[in-house]
Amino acid sequence: MSALDPLVLKSELDDNLAVLQGIYTFFIKALEEDVPKLGRNQSSALIIAGIAENYYTCLETGFFRVSQFFENNLSKEHWHSDLLHKMSIAIDTVRIAVLSPQTASIMDELLRFRHFKRYYYRLEFDWDRIDFLVVKLRQVHPMILEDLKRFTGFLAEISAGQDT
Repeated sequence: MSALDPLVLKSELDDNLAVLQGIYTFFIKALEEDVPKLGRNQSSALIIAGIAENYYTCLETGFFRVSQFFENNLSKEHWHSDLLHKMSIAIDTVRIAVLSPQTASIMDELLRFRHFKRYYYRLEFDWDRIDFLVVKLRQVHPMILEDLKRFTGFLAEISAGQDT
């Protein structure tokens, strides 16, 4: 484990969660206000796709900090999927799992979409795919909040244990 205080990581994750909540709030506003104004066209699809990509990237940044803190090695070729996998496993005597298996499964769907969006240069998005993404993002958000609250509580506990 890193020599840094777990409370520093907790603080970083708390900041990351605040940004994530802002992204999610913007996502809901776009769905409720912007998409109805624009219609279900390519412009509105790009807006939703971009927000979903930012949502995942924000979480991935937090996951990367956890991985660095606990010195988890990541494969160079598939580090995005490796990182997500590492967040879903507990490491005996080191840390609890960051994500529940259910959360990790949905996050895998978002990772696949993020990868698709990053490397798909055309501007056409299928609204069936966007609708699926919306369902998954709405489904995973409360799960992410619960999982990260549990994990930051764990960080507070191990920090308190270091003081004794």
